[in-house]
Amino acid sequence: MSSEFPHRATLIAQARESIARGSKSFALASKLFDRHTRERAWLLYAWCRKCDDIADGQDHGGTMRGVADGQAHLSTIRTLTGAALRSEPTGDPAFDGFGLVMRECAIPERYAHDLIEGFALDAREWRPRSEADMLRYCYHVAGTVGCMMAILMGVDPDDEATLDRACDLGLAFQLANIARDISEDEAADRCYLPEEWLVEMDMPPGEHMKPWVRPRLAILARRLADMAAAYEESARHGTGALPPRSAWAVLAAAGIYGGIAREVARRGDHAWDHRVVTPKGDKLGWILRAGLQIPGRARRWPAGTPRPAALWTRPRS
Repeated sequence: MSSEFPHRATLIAQARESIARGSKSFALASKLFDRHTRERAWLLYAWCRKCDDIADGQDHGGTMRGVADGQAHLSTIRTLTGAALRSEPTGDPAFDGFGLVMRECAIPERYAHDLIEGFALDAREWRPRSEADMLRYCYHVAGTVGCMMAILMGVDPDDEATLDRACDLGLAFQLANIARDISEDEAADRCYLPEEWLVEMDMPPGEHMKPWVRPRLAILARRLADMAAAYEESARHGTGALPPRSAWAVLAAAGIYGGIAREVARRGDHAWDHRVVTPKGDKLGWILRAGLQIPGRARRWPAGTPRPAALWTRPRS
């Protein structure tokens, strides 16, 4: 490991390059933040992206090549993250930048450890048995990021109600991912659809991408899209706790990413013929729509509205 930290500006520049390569949607939404929040969001994203790439043998997303020894890759993630949290230079800008943003924003370390537990589940080739199992996985790999982003935007780490809403947005994003990526996950010998759902649809293990079961798979994809919409709607009730520009970015991201789940549901049996993406024109439309929602967000999505009891709730510390 290097004995010196790179300059903050260097870490930010490299994080900006990472988000530009890894997620055009989040890169676009991040432009709506004020400069300090935007830079910190890039730093957090770069760490998430790098951990994901190490775990799955990818390069800024791309084709999932898989890894021969998942536990060794998981150990690398744990070691570098631990050093970053201890304020030790790691020699990797993604981890050094992560340590910087964790210190600057006083983000509780448990969220980082919870996210890594999601990679641990993949490393042992885990598959969800129940809907609750699937949602717990969504928390580890995405809900935790929602919580960290909320704190990065100024939410008090003890404001559990707002963090629940932030977690909900992460869950919505991951549910959309699961629906969109069923085919890609199957090619990598992964499946995040609950076993109980597959049994319910009379879909034999490993057969869910066969042409003859596509109509049944489309039913499950619509179920995922409906769940994503419910968590997205809940998340909007947390935007009143955010500064206006942060709320704008969150509402835009919710619309952009929510569009993925909606399009998967719309395509039905053909949802996996070609990868679902949100066209740039649609993204710009969501940004405009979100901007128009900012003045009335507290009235439209009042924070005092009870969170639906039927929604899964993240674990407490």
